[in-house]
Amino acid sequence: MLAEVPGLNEYRLQNSNSELINTADCQTYRGRRIFMNNDRRRFLKTSLLGSAAVVAGCTTEVATEAAAKADPFKPLRILVLGGTGFIGPHMVREALRRGHEVSLFNRGRTNNELFPDLELLVGDRNNGLEALEGGKWDVVVDNSGYVPRHVEDSARLLAPIVSHYLYISTISVYGDFSKPIDEDTAVGTMDDETVEEVTGETYGPMKAMCENRVLSQVGADRTTILRPTYICGPGDRTDRYTYWPVRTMRGGEMLWPGTPDDDIQMIDVRDLANFTVDCLEQKILGTFNTVTPAGSFKMGDLLQDSLAVTDEDTMPTWVDHEFITAQNVGADGGLPIWESPVGEAAWLAKVDGSRAAAAGLRNRPTRETARDTITWWKTLPQDRTEKLRAGLSADKEAEFLQKWHSQDD
Repeated sequence: MLAEVPGLNEYRLQNSNSELINTADCQTYRGRRIFMNNDRRRFLKTSLLGSAAVVAGCTTEVATEAAAKADPFKPLRILVLGGTGFIGPHMVREALRRGHEVSLFNRGRTNNELFPDLELLVGDRNNGLEALEGGKWDVVVDNSGYVPRHVEDSARLLAPIVSHYLYISTISVYGDFSKPIDEDTAVGTMDDETVEEVTGETYGPMKAMCENRVLSQVGADRTTILRPTYICGPGDRTDRYTYWPVRTMRGGEMLWPGTPDDDIQMIDVRDLANFTVDCLEQKILGTFNTVTPAGSFKMGDLLQDSLAVTDEDTMPTWVDHEFITAQNVGADGGLPIWESPVGEAAWLAKVDGSRAAAAGLRNRPTRETARDTITWWKTLPQDRTEKLRAGLSADKEAEFLQKWHSQDD
């Protein structure tokens, strides 16, 4: 089960003049964007603290002392391995927004126009990490590691340089989804650990091996591992979540699997980005399932979100899981995100995410994700939107609905 796959980003945050901006260096004043460097930001913070103390009745000397004792802003030097795919740009933008310094390491082939002002270290994780040698960073975010050998090589090289290594993994690491899952659940394994081809069968175990390689090279006292479920939101190239609101936008009779009360889980890419930077700033260590809270999001909620943001006349037809299983049209066969509430994957959509929530992960309302996904979708060119990359085709959906209705004849 692929809960996260490599993808290319096609979403760019721009200002009203369609110019790329460094959001870390700008503030809003009376509706205008004012660019501000870190020195200016620190000066204003000190001034405001001093002014507040004076208003409170303190002398200038006391005010200055109070300002000096305030925690100064200390931008992190962040190295992102990747950074221009789907989840990477959101993480980079959030780090920049908070005033951190970001360097990128990738092959320089994907979405190079996204961050033209950032340091780009060009290299290939398969055979070329030379560009990283001699670098100085505080933390590293590894969101492009799928092959254990690649991750081990980068972790070994960077361990003496950085104080914190954050690795983006996946809930697909777990070996058994037929029973309750938390971060201590056993992960999947592979008989042949030399395999480096990423497939539906090897993806999870290989990511689990990647986690272990980071821990062995860097140590648990300097490592954070995030295990997201289906990552959704603007820029997602898989269309697994996107299928539902976009298909709803077409209207007419629509096949919905199971029942409105079936559990599903996701993580908005921006919530994942926010929590990632929180972990870097606060040095939150450990392993965390990054998901919507178990039991809080249902297929019926996804339907209501989709109807609300598309405002189309859609007639949902709920088809029970027995029929779907018999027709082989589950998550891998054309109905993404949803899993049968019984069977081998019964707990895939009920993963315990309480540890991440306790550490500060906050999930935005799911309707916001649906709304922003549709808004982004409408900005894409026709050659991108004319065929969804996940979900049922119109012909297949009509065929399955006809079979479903024929049972009553």
